[in-house]
Amino acid sequence: MENDPRSEAKRRAAEFAVSLVQDGQTVGLGTGSTAKFAIEALARMIKAGLKVTGVPTSTATARLAKSLGVPLIDLNDAGTIHITIDGADEIDPGFNMIKGGGGALTREKLVAIASDRRVMLIDESKLVAALGQTRPLPVEVLPFCWTMTSRRLQAMDCVPRLREIEGGRFQTDNGNYILDCAFPPIANPAELEKSIKLLPGVVESGLFIGLADTVVIGFDDRTEVRERPA
Repeated sequence: MENDPRSEAKRRAAEFAVSLVQDGQTVGLGTGSTAKFAIEALARMIKAGLKVTGVPTSTATARLAKSLGVPLIDLNDAGTIHITIDGADEIDPGFNMIKGGGGALTREKLVAIASDRRVMLIDESKLVAALGQTRPLPVEVLPFCWTMTSRRLQAMDCVPRLREIEGGRFQTDNGNYILDCAFPPIANPAELEKSIKLLPGVVESGLFIGLADTVVIGFDDRTEVRERPA
């Protein structure tokens, strides 16, 4: 329910994050429930006169943004993305993240890489001491060889599970599958990201390293802003 305390915390965090957007900027638009609040807040600011262009990270985000009157541009035509506003499934004290619960991890990562500033919105439940504590790690893989890739991932001390939806195999906007990999708490996220990317058939992992500059945390009673440690 969107009126529960956690949703309200996300909404407040989103409204604060959108206040960081300046007139004339190109804005990366994330995917998921928290990003939805940000897109809605941005649309209200556009109706009030703010002039911005959005770069969506998924077809679902593009549909929502268009329906709310947010002008959009493709990443290939965007040039500089001034600020991206997105959510995260987990974030550790070093601002390393797990993302991809909504299935848009590859496009989310590309937009984040192209952005000057990355603002991540979370509620306090997403703060963890080590990644992998509460969520599996999504890995986007090619359908052609997903079983081979799954076996290679399993050899890295995880339990991979093919994501399904409504009884069928989930497919990303890129036409690929997702393996949700249950790892023990991840001691070295940067090294694991590199190792996974080298596996045959892997398109992208949901490990986001060095791609959060500002984290806006919605608590039940307040909104807190943290900047990435130097």
